[in-house]
Amino acid sequence: MNPFSHIDVRVKSLERALPFYSVVLSALGFKRTFHSGGWNVFAGDGDLPSVPYFAITEDPEHQPNKNRIAFWLPSREEVDRLSILIRGAGGNITAGPKLFPEISSSYYALYFEDPSGNRLELVHRTD
Repeated sequence: MNPFSHIDVRVKSLERALPFYSVVLSALGFKRTFHSGGWNVFAGDGDLPSVPYFAITEDPEHQPNKNRIAFWLPSREEVDRLSILIRGAGGNITAGPKLFPEISSSYYALYFEDPSGNRLELVHRTD
């Protein structure tokens, strides 16, 4: 059983955020979309409700905070590849991609923000 259900994210502007998330979430395996009303949902493979999904809604008053959503990737090369994609999609790179030995000896990550300033991360680690 997959214990992960979903993430709900608020953005200041769907017009700015949707192109970014369409590129990034698709590259992370959230290829199916279910957009309706005020929610834009990107889901993984499988049957709902047992697959993870990422839901985005607009809140013009949204203020980003120090929370961070991290995605694990199977290799450093995938972190590097997606870092180029994220930069091209309008993400703000805040650190990396690089090794962060202060976290663990194999912690290779990219820290970035979406167009609304929400913090995200790509990480590969083996320990």
